[in-house]
Amino acid sequence: MTAVERPVAGPVDAAALPALRRRISAVLVASQILGGLGVATGIALAVVLAQEVAGTESLAGLAPTATVTGTAVLSVPLAALMTARGRRPGLVLAYLIGALGAGIVVVAAAMNNFPLLLLGMAGFGAASSANLQARFAAADLAEPQRRARAISNVVWATTIGAVLGPNIAAPAGRSVSGLGIPEAAGPFLWAAGVFLISALLVAVLLRPDPLLTARALAPVEEQSPAARSIRAGAAAVRASPRARLALVTVAVSHTAMVSVMSMTPVDLGHHGASIDLIGLVISIHIAGMFAFSPVMGRLADRFGRTAVIGLAVGLLACAALLAGTAGASHTQTAAGLFLLGLGWSAGLVSGSALLTDSVPQPARAAAQGLSDLTMNTAAGLGGAAAGLVVAQASYGWLNLVAACLLLPLGALALFTRGRTATA
Repeated sequence: MTAVERPVAGPVDAAALPALRRRISAVLVASQILGGLGVATGIALAVVLAQEVAGTESLAGLAPTATVTGTAVLSVPLAALMTARGRRPGLVLAYLIGALGAGIVVVAAAMNNFPLLLLGMAGFGAASSANLQARFAAADLAEPQRRARAISNVVWATTIGAVLGPNIAAPAGRSVSGLGIPEAAGPFLWAAGVFLISALLVAVLLRPDPLLTARALAPVEEQSPAARSIRAGAAAVRASPRARLALVTVAVSHTAMVSVMSMTPVDLGHHGASIDLIGLVISIHIAGMFAFSPVMGRLADRFGRTAVIGLAVGLLACAALLAGTAGASHTQTAAGLFLLGLGWSAGLVSGSALLTDSVPQPARAAAQGLSDLTMNTAAGLGGAAAGLVVAQASYGWLNLVAACLLLPLGALALFTRGRTATA
């Protein structure tokens, strides 16, 4: 046996697979709740902390940008580690890097060092990478006809952490008030502890490793280590029209969502919305992103991945129309942001399932890492450009640009579906 195969103790009895799937899913859901809690707790005050350390609003937006950049940059090496050693070591390392990054943010805040703060935020992004990769770990052993459901259940678990995180940011800040640490850095100290617990949970309980187990169950001809490289993953995506559609789907959905969502608080503020109202709108948006992901998973399994990709395009287009024409109507903006979250959920779940379906088992982990690199890089660029569009034009124009991004995705989905139907 090779070094990659050693962690699998032996053949997995087919009768034991359902129980194994449930146990692995439960561990992933628990780690996703904790990971989402840590990320949301820190991100809640990231811009505020960056503004305090930098001393100016103009640089505050670099903090979330650094996080997205860190998530994107770390996606490929983490995927390479998972390809070589399995999901467990990759997820554990990602949470440990996230904890280290959060710790660096706290130190940077105490030292009032802005460059060090950005470095810590980039490391903090590794935890987001772990949360994204967890959805693929849920698909490793899932039955093909239930793969989207397995992915969506893990995505749904983020709802709990995403909702609780901002609500504990304030007490987390107060808890460090006597330690000489700025209150806005307190959530990052708590996040570091949560990420360490997540790493321990995965290290102890995610056994046997789902990716290695899936490989052990694969046909002998799919056991070649050469087929598992990052290059092989990229080649597998290039060779499959459906995989290319999946990659474009997650990238466009994520970019449209991040670009519009990031500038919505600014637009609401320009139209007289209070901080409480802005928080409510963003909470409604987050509910749309995560709470209904199981519905999207079941739709993708029942009606097909490309059908739900079409639904994602429709929802995102409606969201851009509502939000872009809302003006001073906060209710219309909230409705637009809710649909924006739903569209993102439909695109992420269906695109992730389609990518897993469309590439050979050995190349999946590498292709999935490439997918996360692409989506986070695109979203990082989109988020940076969004501020320029709003500053030079308006929030309405930003939504129009986001809607234009959907046109090639819709055309590609129709072309790919038609090509598959005639193949």
